Amino acid sequence: MATGSNPGPNIPHQPAVNIERPQDFKIEFHPRSGREPLYQRFEEFGVTPETQAPPVDETPWRPFRSRGDFEFSEIALDAALNKGQVDRLLSLIARIAQGDTQFIKHEIVVPYKKEQRVFEVHARPLWDWALDLLDNPLLAPHFVWDAQRVFKHNGTDFERFFNEPWTGDRWWDIQSRLPPNLDGAAPFCFILYADKTKLSSHGTMKGYPVMARCANLPVNIRNGEGIGGGRVVGWLPIIDEEASEQGKPGYINFKRIVWHEAFIKLFTNLDKYSKTGYSYMCYDKKLRWLFPVILILSADYEEQCMMSLIRGAQCKCPCPVCLVPREELSDLSKTHAIRSAKDAQAALDVYQQSKSQGKALLKALGLRAVANVLWIVEQSDPHDAMSVDRLHTVHSGMGGHHVLGELKAILDDVGREAQAAVEKSVEEFPRWRDLNHFTTVIHVAFTDGNKKRDLVMQAFYAALPVLTRRASPEGFRILRVICSYLQLDSLIGLDVHTEQTLAMLDAEFLVFDAALKDYVECAMTSAVEDLKTDWNFPKTHLWTHARRDITRKGVARNYSTRPNEKLHGPLKTAYVLRSNGKDVAKQILRVDHHKCASLLLRGRVDALDEHCRLQALGDAMDDSGDDIGHIAFDGHIKLGSPQSCSTIQDIETRLGVHDRAFQGFRKKFSDFINTSLPSYGYQLTRWVTIPADFLIHEHRYLKVNYENTVDWRQSTDHLRCNPSFHGQSRFDCALIQLSAERTIFVRLILMFKCDISDIGAFQFALVQPYTAGIVGSTRRIDRDLRLIRVKSVPRVDSIIIPLKSFIRGALLFPDPEHHDEYLVVEHVDSDMFLRMKSWAR
Repeated sequence: MATGSNPGPNIPHQPAVNIERPQDFKIEFHPRSGREPLYQRFEEFGVTPETQAPPVDETPWRPFRSRGDFEFSEIALDAALNKGQVDRLLSLIARIAQGDTQFIKHEIVVPYKKEQRVFEVHARPLWDWALDLLDNPLLAPHFVWDAQRVFKHNGTDFERFFNEPWTGDRWWDIQSRLPPNLDGAAPFCFILYADKTKLSSHGTMKGYPVMARCANLPVNIRNGEGIGGGRVVGWLPIIDEEASEQGKPGYINFKRIVWHEAFIKLFTNLDKYSKTGYSYMCYDKKLRWLFPVILILSADYEEQCMMSLIRGAQCKCPCPVCLVPREELSDLSKTHAIRSAKDAQAALDVYQQSKSQGKALLKALGLRAVANVLWIVEQSDPHDAMSVDRLHTVHSGMGGHHVLGELKAILDDVGREAQAAVEKSVEEFPRWRDLNHFTTVIHVAFTDGNKKRDLVMQAFYAALPVLTRRASPEGFRILRVICSYLQLDSLIGLDVHTEQTLAMLDAEFLVFDAALKDYVECAMTSAVEDLKTDWNFPKTHLWTHARRDITRKGVARNYSTRPNEKLHGPLKTAYVLRSNGKDVAKQILRVDHHKCASLLLRGRVDALDEHCRLQALGDAMDDSGDDIGHIAFDGHIKLGSPQSCSTIQDIETRLGVHDRAFQGFRKKFSDFINTSLPSYGYQLTRWVTIPADFLIHEHRYLKVNYENTVDWRQSTDHLRCNPSFHGQSRFDCALIQLSAERTIFVRLILMFKCDISDIGAFQFALVQPYTAGIVGSTRRIDRDLRLIRVKSVPRVDSIIIPLKSFIRGALLFPDPEHHDEYLVVEHVDSDMFLRMKSWAR
């Protein structure tokens, strides 16, 4: 067969085919909506369609005479001036709130031991509050009514993900059960929270606020502090403990009856409209029948017991969501039947017909013999609405109390020298924005779940050199428990969950289960005193429902208690500065109502400001024809904290004496410009000579914007390169794109701007790469505890890189046992956590 000159078959010329890449996102709407699936590009997804701009009030500060008068009243209200000074302002503000729902005082009467006991309840009817939200033109465009199934293209196919409540299956199921004969039937979904709080510093005066949020609004509005955010809608009575009645079943039931009788005052008309619907003309000019639903109950375990009417931690089935037996709470490998309101009602019916038979049934189910007020609202099963609270269940409970408690007990046993080493590592833990800093781990006690979250993470890294497999078998095993705990916490806290991350969550619970069982087995034969061997308590089990909650109600921040607990602060301030200690509920709620009115007015003023800003921007665009929206940043980075100019020779001479990273700085910079700069897209026509008096403009702050791998939105890191930041040296680390195929970690040494003649202005950084090889490749401890280890090159081998190669900041913990080796703190945020799952060193 001839081969050399064979031209091959005569293939006719084929025209170029334009293959359109698939859209990034797909949204499937509930069939009842009558809407076709929507495909969107990345830049379109999540953007509220501007069908019609809300009307702008040109004098939104009315009834104040001027904007200045209104802003003065805001300051006066926040400063809590004396009653005489503020009352006149408040009376003016109150005129704004005339259309806003007021608190109503009720008295409820509950019999106990042939005595009629009277309690006060202050309530703002939930449906009236909902109508206030619906009538607000600033909120109207943001309401979401129809259940959605959302997908993102992963390069091969569309993968479903969950974020907002309407992306969960529960919303879809609710909308499926609405009357099919009503066109435009949609749920109006409430998120309710209740918890007692100490108003006075000594804890002698307490309050019991109920707060509401609207799940139909996006999370940035719903969990925010502005209009559309959480509001106090009720103030429940607190029943004093009576020594003679404490622990008696009748008195316990009595307190629960009072709670539910008080809570029902919030439901005026809610039960009726949950059955019939409420006709409302929405912002998009579509008439909808809105059906109120209690979608989410956000609470700690004590409140969950009150809301679901289970008997508590010591009953036969202590979980408010499922029927797990108490003796199996620590076995995370098993699943159990889910509770339902229907079953609870049936058990109560049996009790009302036969006390003895019903009592046994209720006890077996772990339920109280009390009717649940939530049953009157259609499709508001309290057990389905109950949700994992990451703050109390995970951070304050499982991690911050139980796991951290075990770690402290073990550290207390290993000796003072080892304790001192751990304390030193905690005190010297690298600083990071919004990360709490501690000087001790063993002798610290606080109730703040946010601090406990950070302390567990830092204690884990600090204890690694001390609690080795050989030195402390118990300590090594508790580190394995903490390792899995941190993985679970990071997974549960993701703001977007895909099918892949949910599978990771399922697998990690099995890892945690095995690690905990291994620790318990070791603790049972350990000589260390007071180690926990019985983990059959609710907080070991409760977080196993995280996956179900995510698929049914969206991600954890939808039902977090954090935004609601933040609202306790203004209530405490109102008690201290604006009440006389008597009839405090009335006084606190009046201040809260006035602040609500002020917030509404502030929303209108801000809307006017934004309207004027956009109008001015439009005029400027028309005049110049250029986009002026991104002039502040060079791409995704922005330098700050400028220092005085220095010559390159001065920097090398002055700093090179004490730091080898600056030795040969001028030559290093010259070589980079002439050999490496072209690889970044800059064409050089000649060899660039860097003179000794070449000017360097040093900066000590860098703001880095990047696309978050979790929710695909913009996140920001704030990096420091400062020899004295608040009195301490601070040279942060970063993850950079070294080449098209490789990302590496570096430590900042110097950030600067400069102008190169005939080429242009540039922003560079002198950095120390973490690319040195580690002897023995992967250490056993790294495999056992899933550590990500890097090693720095010598300072003299520092390199220069463009700042635009920065991807994001990074937190690296120095390994005290191995010089120049560092551990990547992947749990510093969810983006770093996900990046490290696929990071190729």
